[in-house]
Amino acid sequence: MKNTFIQRWNEESGYGEVLRIAFPLILSTSSWSLQHFIDRMFLTWYSPEAIAASMPAGLVNWTLVSIFVGTAAYVNTFVAQYYGARNYERIGSSVWQGLYLSLLASLVAILFVPLAQPIFSLFGHPEGVKQLEVVYFLILLIGAPFLVINNAISSFFTGLGKTWMVMWVNFFSTGVNLFLDYLMIFGKWGFPEMGIAGAAWATVISVMVTSVVLFLLMSQAHYRKKYSTLKNWKFERELFLRLLKYGLPSGFQFFLEIMAFTLFILLVGKIGVIELAASNIAFNINTLAFLPMYGMTIAVSTVVGQRLGENRPELAEKATWSAFHLAFIYFFVLGLGYFFLPDLFIFPFALQAEKEHFDSIQYMIEVLLKFVAVYCLFDAGNMIFSGALKGAGDTRFVAISSVVLSWVLMLIPSYITLRFFSGNIYWLWLFVTLYIAGLCVIFFWRFQKGRWKSMRVIETPLPEVEKSDLQI
Repeated sequence: MKNTFIQRWNEESGYGEVLRIAFPLILSTSSWSLQHFIDRMFLTWYSPEAIAASMPAGLVNWTLVSIFVGTAAYVNTFVAQYYGARNYERIGSSVWQGLYLSLLASLVAILFVPLAQPIFSLFGHPEGVKQLEVVYFLILLIGAPFLVINNAISSFFTGLGKTWMVMWVNFFSTGVNLFLDYLMIFGKWGFPEMGIAGAAWATVISVMVTSVVLFLLMSQAHYRKKYSTLKNWKFERELFLRLLKYGLPSGFQFFLEIMAFTLFILLVGKIGVIELAASNIAFNINTLAFLPMYGMTIAVSTVVGQRLGENRPELAEKATWSAFHLAFIYFFVLGLGYFFLPDLFIFPFALQAEKEHFDSIQYMIEVLLKFVAVYCLFDAGNMIFSGALKGAGDTRFVAISSVVLSWVLMLIPSYITLRFFSGNIYWLWLFVTLYIAGLCVIFFWRFQKGRWKSMRVIETPLPEVEKSDLQI
């Protein structure tokens, strides 16, 4: 077994090659996880209402911008396939088409400003929680176009396999965010005590700073010369439409998936504030598993895209399995921790929270983490196989599957259980587990079918590709 592992490590598309690309992204997305974790921890310390309001408002904001963010992030596949095909001139053009999406994101953000109060009034949350949701949501909208910019330029570096650059930028951004979080939530070093509004402003400022840093890095002379990162700034209708063709399904998947979880959280909120706070914290703890492996998902899309650009689909398949082996081990170990050592993960939230408020929440979180321990095993297949399909261009299938299963296995059963059977929080979390398990099964089936091997998003002629292979 040891010799087999060493051999697989050193082979092309083996563990070593996948990790060389994935490891900086895992650290990078781990910094997102740390940022969300500490941000929510600070808000838990501040007040139960603040932590209860933060996730619904954050999810609504993310739902609105996720279409543009997901589409801009798909620049990664264009860059990877152009890089594999050695068509370097088209890389800069691809990035700029992603940047133009930030203009549309700005328009959407402006349109939703007057709708904030009506939207959160529909949710039926307590008045104090509702007002905090509105404040948090409105401030986060300011950062919407910058999120799109960040994803488009980050995709330039990840598509090239220069993932260390993205890691260092995200580390810097996380540091800025957490430093400002502490100052602005609690009112330290002369800053006013702003509570949940301070958390929102810290996020927006860090996102703006990241946009500036990434653009300056992309504008360096060697990138300008080899990849035309500044010269090819013009809007290209054909390339932009192609980005929308393949990227929009990915963006809509983000949008509809996040909307599904937003609706789920809103259903939980109708049970009670304690259930809502416990679910928020459990999902936040789950980001310790999910967000780092999102880095592995990006890496899989990158390697698959590069290998398909080189017309070597057999190596793309091998890289996917290498990534799955590594991801499953990670999720399995962390799942054991969630199941048997839940207090280890809950402790930071309880540290400075008011004991009389938190005791009733803690037991519920411990139970919810057992659900997380089970479904995170399925998340390994869900994330890796969907990443491979996206790296090829099979984005419509991934999007449609995610939407259908989210309603059939999670939302509709949750609503029926609450509406007609007075179900509790644990029934709702059972449906979340079934949804993630279902995604794993359907993406594995699609991957095994192998149609993705003949798909491309770039204009390289592929005479062997049949039209039927490009359809769902």
